[in-house]
Amino acid sequence: MIVILKKNPNEKQLENLLDWLKGLNLTVHPSQGATHTLLGLVGDTSAVDIDLLRALDIVEDVKRVQEPYKNANRKFHEEDSVITAGGVSIGGGNFQVIAGPCSIETEEQICLVARQVKEAGATMLRGGAFKPRTSPYAFQGLRGHGLDLLLLAKKETGLPVVTEIMDLSQLPLFDEVDVIQVGARNMQNFELLKELGHTGKPILLKRGLANTLQELLMSAEYIMAGGNSQVILCERGIRTFETATRNTLDLAAVPMLKKLTHLPVVVDPSHATGISWMVKPMAIAATACGADGLMIEVHNDPKKALCDGAQSLTPEAFQDVMNSVNAIRPHAYNFSKEFQA
Repeated sequence: MIVILKKNPNEKQLENLLDWLKGLNLTVHPSQGATHTLLGLVGDTSAVDIDLLRALDIVEDVKRVQEPYKNANRKFHEEDSVITAGGVSIGGGNFQVIAGPCSIETEEQICLVARQVKEAGATMLRGGAFKPRTSPYAFQGLRGHGLDLLLLAKKETGLPVVTEIMDLSQLPLFDEVDVIQVGARNMQNFELLKELGHTGKPILLKRGLANTLQELLMSAEYIMAGGNSQVILCERGIRTFETATRNTLDLAAVPMLKKLTHLPVVVDPSHATGISWMVKPMAIAATACGADGLMIEVHNDPKKALCDGAQSLTPEAFQDVMNSVNAIRPHAYNFSKEFQA
């Protein structure tokens, strides 16, 4: 349920209203919009008398929300959320590019790539220490040692780091990580999501291989229900009958998510296509349709990469992508805002 307040409500009346709502065992989420203040009510609202609420002097209107996700719902929070990690903000017109290798291989490799992507314009560094692989015989990552190397690259370049967690037991190792990534395979690992809801750290939540947008938003709701509102959504392609690409990049998800939620949305064209030459056109398209950022795999020598070399860009190719993305970025955000109302 959403309570829309009149402009400049009486403070004493507002205090009495909040006390009454909390007395009904409801959680109240205030949201200050450009023209209105909204009160998002989470809990069993069946006991709330809508007519009584509407009759209050400070209330303009009351609306019931049918969607099962409340905290992530744009109806509860009209303005775009801005998530800040390591001094870098994403959302609300702040566009960021997360780049780096699929997996951390050596100190020399991750530090070299970190310097190269920063020079090209990337604002955050990605790198996998724990790697979920389809085959148990494939490279599984350097694990804790990989995290140490990633933090060395962070210290050298100043780039905030993004890396994937696979299990609750790994959480103590992520204290110095700026953004914790939840991969597609863990999107509905609800115990993990609930625990991440208590961390206070920004979470980059990837859409599952065969999950709907509502399911993605419900996973975000698990994190937010725990008190952590710092969630970034990531479209990384879904599994369809098409086999020409690794996955099918659902770019329609970007404007739809921007309509449904206030959370930032980034796109990963590397995992979506699985083909390096397709990353550039998909990165351009993702930027044009209103994404708040990109996540791109870059390797200094893709042919020798231990993981996902076929979809990784060279530093030179990444610079070319950045040039094209930067050319359209100034127009994309304002264009996408037209469709969120």
